[in-house]
Amino acid sequence: MNTTLNIDAPETVLLNKTPAPSAQTALLDERPQVKVPTPPPPPATIAESGLHPESLSQLLLKTLIGGEASGSGLSDKLKLPYSLLEALVQHARIEKLVEVRGTSGVGSAGYRYILTDLGRDRAQQYMDVCRYVGPAPVPLSQYNDYVRACMAARMPIDRERLATGFEHLIVNQEMFGKLGPAVNSGKSLFLYGKPGNGKTVVAEGIGRALGADMYIPHAIDVDGQIITMFDPVNHQRSVSAVESRSVIASASLDQRWEKIRRPVVVVGGELTLEMLDLSFNPISKFYEAPIQLKANGGVFVVDDFGRQRIPPRDLLNRWIVPLESRVDFLTLHTGRKFETPFNVFIVFATNLQPESLADEAFLRRIPYKILAKDPTADEYCKIFELNCRKRGLAFDPVMVEYLERRYYGPRKLEMRACHPRDLVEQVVDICRYQNKTPAITRELLDMACGSYFLEEQGSQGAGA
Repeated sequence: MNTTLNIDAPETVLLNKTPAPSAQTALLDERPQVKVPTPPPPPATIAESGLHPESLSQLLLKTLIGGEASGSGLSDKLKLPYSLLEALVQHARIEKLVEVRGTSGVGSAGYRYILTDLGRDRAQQYMDVCRYVGPAPVPLSQYNDYVRACMAARMPIDRERLATGFEHLIVNQEMFGKLGPAVNSGKSLFLYGKPGNGKTVVAEGIGRALGADMYIPHAIDVDGQIITMFDPVNHQRSVSAVESRSVIASASLDQRWEKIRRPVVVVGGELTLEMLDLSFNPISKFYEAPIQLKANGGVFVVDDFGRQRIPPRDLLNRWIVPLESRVDFLTLHTGRKFETPFNVFIVFATNLQPESLADEAFLRRIPYKILAKDPTADEYCKIFELNCRKRGLAFDPVMVEYLERRYYGPRKLEMRACHPRDLVEQVVDICRYQNKTPAITRELLDMACGSYFLEEQGSQGAGA
Protein backbone atom coordinates (compact mmCIF):
# COMPACT_ATOMS: atom_id res chain seq x y z
CA MET A 1 0.00 0.00 0.00
CA ASN A 2 1.43 3.40 -0.97
CA THR A 3 1.68 5.87 1.88
CA THR A 4 3.58 8.59 0.10
CA LEU A 5 3.34 12.19 -0.93
CA ASN A 6 2.09 12.84 -4.41
CA ILE A 7 3.49 15.03 -7.15
CA ASP A 8 2.05 15.14 -10.63
CA ALA A 9 3.15 18.20 -12.61
CA PRO A 10 5.71 21.00 -12.69
CA GLU A 11 3.36 23.61 -11.24
CA THR A 12 3.55 22.65 -7.59
CA VAL A 13 1.52 24.24 -4.79
CA LEU A 14 2.62 23.94 -1.17
CA LEU A 15 -0.66 23.55 0.66
CA ASN A 16 0.63 23.09 4.17
CA LYS A 17 1.31 26.84 4.42
CA THR A 18 -2.10 27.62 5.90
CA PRO A 19 -3.21 31.10 7.02
CA ALA A 20 -3.06 32.19 10.64
CA PRO A 21 -5.80 30.57 12.79
CA SER A 22 -8.00 33.68 12.87
CA ALA A 23 -7.68 34.28 9.13
CA GLN A 24 -8.20 30.61 8.36
CA THR A 25 -11.36 30.54 10.49
CA ALA A 26 -12.70 33.58 8.66
CA LEU A 27 -12.11 31.91 5.31
CA LEU A 28 -13.88 28.76 6.42
CA ASP A 29 -16.80 30.76 7.76
CA GLU A 30 -17.24 32.49 4.40
CA ARG A 31 -17.47 29.21 2.49
CA PRO A 32 -20.81 27.38 2.24
CA GLN A 33 -20.79 24.64 4.85
CA VAL A 34 -21.69 21.09 3.93
CA LYS A 35 -24.91 20.14 5.69
CA VAL A 36 -25.28 16.41 6.16
CA PRO A 37 -28.74 15.03 7.00
CA THR A 38 -29.12 13.80 10.54
CA PRO A 39 -30.87 10.65 11.76
CA PRO A 40 -34.45 10.91 13.00
CA PRO A 41 -35.15 11.80 16.65
CA PRO A 42 -35.23 9.00 19.22
CA PRO A 43 -38.28 6.76 18.66
CA ALA A 44 -41.01 7.37 21.21
CA THR A 45 -42.77 4.07 20.54
CA ILE A 46 -41.85 0.58 19.41
CA ALA A 47 -43.64 1.25 16.12
CA GLU A 48 -41.44 4.30 15.51
CA SER A 49 -38.33 2.17 16.07
CA GLY A 50 -39.30 0.17 13.00
CA LEU A 51 -38.61 -3.10 14.81
CA HIS A 52 -40.90 -5.97 15.77
CA PRO A 53 -41.72 -6.04 19.51
CA GLU A 54 -40.62 -9.68 19.72
CA SER A 55 -37.22 -8.82 18.23
CA LEU A 56 -36.72 -6.10 20.84
CA SER A 57 -37.81 -8.41 23.65
CA GLN A 58 -35.31 -11.02 22.54
CA LEU A 59 -32.51 -8.47 22.35
CA LEU A 60 -33.39 -7.18 25.81
CA LEU A 61 -33.20 -10.65 27.38
CA LYS A 62 -29.94 -11.44 25.59
CA THR A 63 -28.49 -8.18 26.94
CA LEU A 64 -29.32 -9.28 30.51
CA ILE A 65 -27.66 -12.66 30.06
CA GLY A 66 -24.34 -10.96 30.89
CA GLY A 67 -25.55 -9.90 34.33
CA GLU A 68 -27.82 -7.41 36.04
CA ALA A 69 -28.47 -3.97 34.57
CA SER A 70 -30.55 -0.97 35.54
CA GLY A 71 -33.31 0.35 33.34
CA SER A 72 -31.12 3.25 32.27
CA GLY A 73 -28.27 0.79 31.71
CA LEU A 74 -30.44 -1.23 29.33
CA SER A 75 -31.35 1.99 27.55
CA ASP A 76 -27.67 2.83 27.11
CA LYS A 77 -26.78 -0.63 25.79
CA LEU A 78 -29.68 -0.86 23.36
CA LYS A 79 -29.43 2.87 22.44
CA LEU A 80 -33.18 3.30 22.88
CA PRO A 81 -35.11 5.49 25.35
CA TYR A 82 -36.11 3.65 28.51
CA SER A 83 -39.66 4.95 28.06
CA LEU A 84 -39.82 2.70 24.98
CA LEU A 85 -38.26 -0.30 26.75
CA GLU A 86 -40.26 0.00 29.95
CA ALA A 87 -43.32 -1.84 28.60
CA LEU A 88 -41.08 -4.70 27.39
CA VAL A 89 -39.39 -4.94 30.79
CA GLN A 90 -42.72 -5.00 32.60
CA HIS A 91 -44.03 -7.69 30.26
CA ALA A 92 -40.90 -9.78 30.94
CA ARG A 93 -41.52 -9.40 34.68
CA ILE A 94 -45.11 -10.59 34.29
CA GLU A 95 -43.85 -13.68 32.44
CA LYS A 96 -41.37 -14.32 35.28
CA LEU A 97 -38.39 -13.85 32.93
CA VAL A 98 -36.96 -10.84 34.76
CA GLU A 99 -36.96 -9.79 38.39
CA VAL A 100 -35.87 -6.69 40.30
CA ARG A 101 -32.66 -7.15 42.26
CA GLY A 102 -32.58 -3.69 43.83
CA THR A 103 -32.63 -0.02 42.97
CA SER A 104 -29.97 2.57 42.21
CA GLY A 105 -32.08 5.56 41.29
CA VAL A 106 -35.52 7.09 41.12
CA GLY A 107 -38.34 5.33 39.29
CA SER A 108 -38.31 2.08 37.36
CA ALA A 109 -35.38 3.33 35.25
CA GLY A 110 -33.26 3.01 38.39
CA TYR A 111 -34.35 -0.57 39.16
CA ARG A 112 -31.64 -3.20 38.74
CA TYR A 113 -32.99 -6.08 36.68
CA ILE A 114 -31.71 -9.63 36.43
CA LEU A 115 -32.85 -12.75 34.61
CA THR A 116 -34.71 -15.48 36.46
CA ASP A 117 -33.83 -19.13 35.79
CA LEU A 118 -36.70 -19.26 33.29
CA GLY A 119 -35.51 -16.00 31.73
CA ARG A 120 -31.94 -17.32 31.46
CA ASP A 121 -33.16 -20.44 29.64
CA ARG A 122 -35.27 -18.31 27.31
CA ALA A 123 -32.37 -15.93 26.62
CA GLN A 124 -30.11 -18.88 25.84
CA GLN A 125 -32.66 -20.14 23.31
CA TYR A 126 -32.60 -16.73 21.66
CA MET A 127 -28.78 -16.79 21.66
CA ASP A 128 -28.89 -20.10 19.82
CA VAL A 129 -30.90 -18.40 17.06
CA CYS A 130 -28.76 -15.23 16.90
CA ARG A 131 -25.91 -14.26 19.21
CA TYR A 132 -26.01 -10.55 18.40
CA VAL A 133 -25.99 -8.37 21.52
CA GLY A 134 -25.59 -4.62 21.26
CA PRO A 135 -27.38 -1.49 20.07
CA ALA A 136 -30.79 -2.19 18.57
CA PRO A 137 -30.61 -2.32 14.76
CA VAL A 138 -32.09 0.27 12.42
CA PRO A 139 -34.61 -1.00 9.84
CA LEU A 140 -33.30 -1.18 6.27
CA SER A 141 -35.88 1.35 5.05
CA GLN A 142 -34.60 4.02 7.48
CA TYR A 143 -31.01 3.40 6.45
CA ASN A 144 -31.83 3.62 2.75
CA ASP A 145 -33.79 6.85 3.30
CA TYR A 146 -30.84 8.39 5.12
CA VAL A 147 -28.30 7.46 2.40
CA ARG A 148 -30.58 8.83 -0.32
CA ALA A 149 -30.97 12.06 1.66
CA CYS A 150 -27.17 12.32 1.84
CA MET A 151 -26.90 11.81 -1.91
CA ALA A 152 -29.51 14.51 -2.53
CA ALA A 153 -27.78 16.98 -0.19
CA ARG A 154 -24.36 16.50 -1.75
CA MET A 155 -22.65 19.81 -2.59
CA PRO A 156 -20.16 20.34 -5.43
CA ILE A 157 -16.52 20.48 -4.36
CA ASP A 158 -14.52 23.48 -5.54
CA ARG A 159 -10.76 23.81 -5.62
CA GLU A 160 -10.60 25.44 -2.19
CA ARG A 161 -12.58 22.67 -0.53
CA LEU A 162 -10.58 20.00 -2.35
CA ALA A 163 -7.41 21.60 -1.01
CA THR A 164 -8.53 21.00 2.58
CA GLY A 165 -8.08 17.28 1.99
CA PHE A 166 -4.46 17.76 0.97
CA GLU A 167 -3.15 19.95 3.77
CA HIS A 168 0.42 19.05 4.78
CA LEU A 169 0.98 17.60 1.30
CA ILE A 170 2.58 18.97 -1.83
CA VAL A 171 0.30 18.79 -4.83
CA ASN A 172 -0.11 20.89 -7.96
CA GLN A 173 -2.63 22.85 -9.96
CA GLU A 174 -2.81 20.33 -12.77
CA MET A 175 -3.65 17.53 -10.35
CA PHE A 176 -6.45 19.63 -8.84
CA GLY A 177 -7.75 20.39 -12.30
CA LYS A 178 -8.17 16.68 -12.90
CA LEU A 179 -9.26 15.56 -9.42
CA GLY A 180 -11.96 18.19 -8.94
CA PRO A 181 -14.28 17.08 -11.76
CA ALA A 182 -13.63 13.43 -10.91
CA VAL A 183 -14.72 13.90 -7.28
CA ASN A 184 -17.77 15.93 -8.29
CA SER A 185 -18.87 13.13 -10.60
CA GLY A 186 -19.24 10.88 -7.55
CA LYS A 187 -18.51 7.85 -9.70
CA SER A 188 -15.04 6.37 -9.95
CA LEU A 189 -11.43 7.19 -10.65
CA PHE A 190 -8.52 5.26 -12.08
CA LEU A 191 -5.18 6.36 -10.56
CA TYR A 192 -2.24 4.74 -12.26
CA GLY A 193 1.49 5.21 -12.40
CA LYS A 194 4.74 3.90 -11.01
CA PRO A 195 4.90 2.84 -7.35
CA GLY A 196 5.82 5.41 -4.74
CA ASN A 197 4.14 8.47 -6.25
CA GLY A 198 1.29 8.71 -3.77
CA LYS A 199 -1.74 7.17 -5.46
CA THR A 200 -3.16 5.94 -2.16
CA VAL A 201 -2.50 9.23 -0.38
CA VAL A 202 -4.39 11.06 -3.13
CA ALA A 203 -7.34 8.73 -2.60
CA GLU A 204 -7.26 9.34 1.15
CA GLY A 205 -7.06 13.08 0.55
CA ILE A 206 -10.25 12.88 -1.49
CA GLY A 207 -11.97 11.30 1.50
CA ARG A 208 -10.87 14.16 3.75
CA ALA A 209 -12.00 16.71 1.17
CA LEU A 210 -15.55 15.34 1.24
CA GLY A 211 -15.79 17.26 4.46
CA ALA A 212 -18.61 17.01 6.95
CA ASP A 213 -19.11 14.10 9.29
CA MET A 214 -21.92 11.65 8.67
CA TYR A 215 -23.89 9.01 10.55
CA ILE A 216 -23.95 5.24 10.34
CA PRO A 217 -26.14 2.75 12.24
CA HIS A 218 -24.50 0.22 14.52
CA ALA A 219 -26.57 -2.48 12.82
CA ILE A 220 -29.34 -2.91 10.25
CA ASP A 221 -32.42 -5.12 10.45
CA VAL A 222 -33.57 -6.87 7.26
CA ASP A 223 -36.61 -9.09 7.85
CA GLY A 224 -35.38 -9.97 11.33
CA GLN A 225 -31.82 -10.65 10.13
CA ILE A 226 -29.15 -8.44 11.68
CA ILE A 227 -26.27 -6.91 9.71
CA THR A 228 -23.56 -5.15 11.71
CA MET A 229 -22.43 -1.89 10.11
CA PHE A 230 -20.25 0.15 12.47
CA ASP A 231 -16.67 -1.10 12.29
CA PRO A 232 -13.98 0.52 14.51
CA VAL A 233 -11.34 -0.56 11.99
CA ASN A 234 -12.87 1.32 9.06
CA HIS A 235 -14.94 3.93 10.89
CA GLN A 236 -13.57 6.72 13.06
CA ARG A 237 -15.92 8.33 15.55
CA SER A 238 -16.34 12.06 15.05
CA VAL A 239 -14.44 14.20 17.54
CA SER A 240 -17.55 16.31 18.14
CA ALA A 241 -19.57 13.18 18.86
CA VAL A 242 -17.06 11.96 21.46
CA GLU A 243 -16.81 15.37 23.15
CA SER A 244 -20.59 15.84 23.39
CA ARG A 245 -21.42 12.32 24.52
CA SER A 246 -23.97 12.90 27.28
CA VAL A 247 -27.60 12.06 27.97
CA ILE A 248 -28.79 15.64 27.50
CA ALA A 249 -26.68 16.47 24.42
CA SER A 250 -27.53 13.23 22.63
CA ALA A 251 -31.27 13.22 23.33
CA SER A 252 -32.20 14.94 20.07
CA LEU A 253 -31.08 12.11 17.75
CA ASP A 254 -31.66 8.38 17.53
CA GLN A 255 -28.69 6.91 19.41
CA ARG A 256 -28.69 3.78 17.29
CA TRP A 257 -26.73 5.90 14.81
CA GLU A 258 -23.05 6.71 15.35
CA LYS A 259 -21.52 9.98 14.14
CA ILE A 260 -18.34 9.25 12.20
CA ARG A 261 -15.84 10.94 9.93
CA ARG A 262 -16.26 10.26 6.23
CA PRO A 263 -15.03 6.70 5.76
CA VAL A 264 -11.99 6.00 3.62
CA VAL A 265 -11.79 2.23 3.25
CA VAL A 266 -8.61 0.88 1.68
CA VAL A 267 -8.20 -2.72 0.51
CA GLY A 268 -5.28 -4.24 -1.34
CA GLY A 269 -4.23 -7.64 -2.56
CA GLU A 270 -6.38 -9.33 0.08
CA LEU A 271 -9.60 -8.27 -1.66
CA THR A 272 -11.84 -11.12 -2.81
CA LEU A 273 -15.33 -11.25 -4.29
CA GLU A 274 -16.58 -12.72 -1.01
CA MET A 275 -15.63 -9.47 0.77
CA LEU A 276 -18.12 -7.64 -1.47
CA ASP A 277 -21.04 -9.77 -0.27
CA LEU A 278 -22.74 -10.14 3.10
CA SER A 279 -20.65 -12.25 5.45
CA PHE A 280 -22.78 -14.65 7.51
CA ASN A 281 -21.17 -16.16 10.58
CA PRO A 282 -22.70 -19.64 11.13
CA ILE A 283 -21.70 -19.54 14.80
CA SER A 284 -22.92 -16.07 15.78
CA LYS A 285 -25.75 -16.29 13.21
CA PHE A 286 -25.72 -12.67 12.13
CA TYR A 287 -24.12 -10.80 9.21
CA GLU A 288 -21.30 -8.37 8.76
CA ALA A 289 -21.76 -5.69 6.12
CA PRO A 290 -19.60 -5.99 2.98
CA ILE A 291 -16.67 -3.64 2.67
CA GLN A 292 -18.31 -1.31 0.12
CA LEU A 293 -21.40 -0.89 2.33
CA LYS A 294 -19.14 0.21 5.18
CA ALA A 295 -17.66 2.78 2.78
CA ASN A 296 -21.06 4.24 1.86
CA GLY A 297 -20.90 8.02 1.93
CA GLY A 298 -17.11 8.03 1.57
CA VAL A 299 -14.28 6.63 -0.53
CA PHE A 300 -13.48 3.01 -1.32
CA VAL A 301 -9.88 2.52 -2.47
CA VAL A 302 -8.89 -0.65 -4.33
CA ASP A 303 -5.13 -0.40 -3.86
CA ASP A 304 -2.65 -2.39 -5.95
CA PHE A 305 -5.49 -3.14 -8.35
CA GLY A 306 -4.64 -6.10 -10.54
CA ARG A 307 -2.67 -7.89 -7.83
CA GLN A 308 -5.69 -9.43 -6.11
CA ARG A 309 -6.16 -13.19 -5.98
CA ILE A 310 -9.09 -12.87 -8.37
CA PRO A 311 -8.94 -11.85 -12.04
CA PRO A 312 -9.39 -8.08 -12.52
CA ARG A 313 -12.21 -8.77 -14.99
CA ASP A 314 -14.26 -10.58 -12.32
CA LEU A 315 -13.76 -7.76 -9.85
CA LEU A 316 -14.66 -5.09 -12.38
CA ASN A 317 -17.77 -6.96 -13.47
CA ARG A 318 -18.97 -6.84 -9.85
CA TRP A 319 -19.02 -3.03 -10.09
CA ILE A 320 -20.80 -2.57 -13.43
CA VAL A 321 -24.34 -2.33 -12.04
CA PRO A 322 -23.52 -0.22 -8.93
CA LEU A 323 -21.41 2.26 -10.91
CA GLU A 324 -24.14 2.88 -13.47
CA SER A 325 -27.34 2.58 -11.41
CA ARG A 326 -25.94 3.78 -8.05
CA VAL A 327 -27.72 0.83 -6.45
CA ASP A 328 -26.14 -2.32 -5.01
CA PHE A 329 -27.92 -5.64 -4.52
CA LEU A 330 -27.14 -7.97 -1.62
CA THR A 331 -28.52 -11.41 -0.77
CA LEU A 332 -29.21 -13.02 2.61
CA HIS A 333 -28.46 -16.71 3.09
CA THR A 334 -32.23 -17.23 3.12
CA GLY A 335 -32.31 -16.16 -0.53
CA ARG A 336 -33.90 -12.77 0.21
CA LYS A 337 -32.38 -10.14 -2.09
CA PHE A 338 -32.51 -6.45 -1.19
CA GLU A 339 -31.04 -3.22 -2.52
CA THR A 340 -29.11 -0.40 -0.91
CA PRO A 341 -28.12 2.99 -2.38
CA PHE A 342 -24.54 2.97 -3.69
CA ASN A 343 -23.10 6.26 -2.46
CA VAL A 344 -19.41 5.38 -2.80
CA PHE A 345 -16.59 7.06 -4.69
CA ILE A 346 -14.39 4.20 -5.93
CA VAL A 347 -10.70 4.72 -6.59
CA PHE A 348 -8.77 2.04 -8.48
CA ALA A 349 -5.06 2.58 -7.76
CA THR A 350 -2.49 0.55 -9.66
CA ASN A 351 1.07 0.60 -10.94
CA LEU A 352 0.11 -1.65 -13.85
CA GLN A 353 -0.99 -0.47 -17.27
CA PRO A 354 -4.80 0.07 -17.28
CA GLU A 355 -5.07 -1.57 -20.71
CA SER A 356 -3.73 -4.81 -19.25
CA LEU A 357 -6.39 -4.85 -16.52
CA ALA A 358 -9.62 -4.01 -18.31
CA ASP A 359 -10.99 -3.81 -21.81
CA GLU A 360 -12.15 -0.63 -23.50
CA ALA A 361 -15.82 -1.27 -22.62
CA PHE A 362 -15.14 -1.21 -18.90
CA LEU A 363 -12.59 1.59 -18.97
CA ARG A 364 -15.32 3.67 -20.59
CA ARG A 365 -17.37 3.22 -17.41
CA ILE A 366 -14.51 4.78 -15.42
CA PRO A 367 -14.52 8.23 -17.04
CA TYR A 368 -11.62 9.71 -15.05
CA LYS A 369 -8.11 8.28 -15.41
CA ILE A 370 -5.20 10.20 -13.87
CA LEU A 371 -1.52 9.39 -14.15
CA ALA A 372 0.61 9.91 -11.02
CA LYS A 373 3.88 11.08 -12.57
CA ASP A 374 7.39 11.08 -11.15
CA PRO A 375 8.33 14.35 -9.44
CA THR A 376 10.64 16.80 -11.16
CA ALA A 377 13.90 17.76 -9.44
CA ASP A 378 12.29 20.95 -8.12
CA GLU A 379 9.27 19.05 -6.77
CA TYR A 380 11.56 16.45 -5.21
CA CYS A 381 13.41 19.23 -3.41
CA LYS A 382 10.17 20.68 -2.01
CA ILE A 383 9.04 17.27 -0.78
CA PHE A 384 12.43 16.78 0.88
CA GLU A 385 12.11 20.16 2.59
CA LEU A 386 8.61 19.32 3.80
CA ASN A 387 9.74 16.04 5.34
CA CYS A 388 12.68 17.72 7.04
CA ARG A 389 10.30 20.21 8.65
CA LYS A 390 8.05 17.40 9.82
CA ARG A 391 11.03 15.82 11.55
CA GLY A 392 12.33 19.13 12.93
CA LEU A 393 15.51 18.95 10.84
CA ALA A 394 17.33 21.80 9.15
CA PHE A 395 16.97 21.68 5.37
CA ASP A 396 19.76 22.49 2.95
CA PRO A 397 19.02 22.23 -0.80
CA VAL A 398 22.70 21.34 -1.28
CA MET A 399 21.92 17.90 0.18
CA VAL A 400 19.32 17.29 -2.54
CA GLU A 401 21.80 18.38 -5.19
CA TYR A 402 24.27 15.91 -3.69
CA LEU A 403 21.77 13.07 -3.96
CA GLU A 404 21.07 13.93 -7.57
CA ARG A 405 24.77 14.17 -8.46
CA ARG A 406 25.92 11.15 -6.43
CA TYR A 407 23.06 8.68 -6.90
CA TYR A 408 20.24 9.59 -9.28
CA GLY A 409 22.43 10.74 -12.15
CA PRO A 410 25.18 8.10 -12.19
CA ARG A 411 22.84 5.19 -11.42
CA LYS A 412 20.07 6.46 -13.68
CA LEU A 413 17.58 6.17 -10.81
CA GLU A 414 14.10 7.56 -11.30
CA MET A 415 12.93 10.00 -8.63
CA ARG A 416 9.87 8.95 -6.68
CA ALA A 417 7.75 11.10 -4.41
CA CYS A 418 8.27 8.64 -1.55
CA HIS A 419 12.09 8.77 -1.64
CA PRO A 420 12.55 11.98 0.41
CA ARG A 421 10.35 10.74 3.23
CA ASP A 422 12.02 7.33 3.32
CA LEU A 423 15.56 8.72 3.24
CA VAL A 424 14.86 11.29 5.96
CA GLU A 425 13.37 8.58 8.18
CA GLN A 426 16.40 6.37 7.62
CA VAL A 427 18.73 9.21 8.60
CA VAL A 428 16.73 9.69 11.82
CA ASP A 429 16.93 5.94 12.53
CA ILE A 430 20.70 5.96 12.02
CA CYS A 431 21.15 8.93 14.35
CA ARG A 432 19.09 7.26 17.05
CA TYR A 433 21.24 4.15 16.77
CA GLN A 434 24.43 6.21 17.01
CA ASN A 435 23.04 8.39 19.84
CA LYS A 436 23.47 11.50 17.70
CA THR A 437 21.27 14.52 17.22
CA PRO A 438 19.43 13.94 13.91
CA ALA A 439 20.79 16.04 11.05
CA ILE A 440 21.01 15.74 7.28
CA THR A 441 24.65 15.30 6.27
CA ARG A 442 26.38 13.73 3.29
CA GLU A 443 27.78 10.91 5.40
CA LEU A 444 24.38 10.02 6.84
CA LEU A 445 22.71 10.26 3.43
CA ASP A 446 25.34 7.87 2.05
CA MET A 447 24.52 5.38 4.79
CA ALA A 448 20.78 5.76 4.16
CA CYS A 449 21.14 5.38 0.39
CA GLY A 450 23.41 2.38 0.89
CA SER A 451 20.58 0.45 2.51
CA TYR A 452 17.66 2.03 0.61
CA PHE A 453 18.73 1.70 -3.00
CA LEU A 454 19.78 -1.62 -4.47
CA GLU A 455 23.52 -2.14 -4.74
CA GLU A 456 25.06 -1.66 -8.16
CA GLN A 457 26.07 -4.89 -9.88
CA GLY A 458 29.02 -4.38 -12.17
CA SER A 459 28.16 -1.69 -14.67
CA GLN A 460 24.40 -2.21 -14.28
CA GLY A 461 22.42 0.57 -12.65
CA ALA A 462 20.11 -0.31 -9.78
CA GLY A 463 16.54 0.84 -9.52
CA ALA A 464 14.76 2.09 -6.46
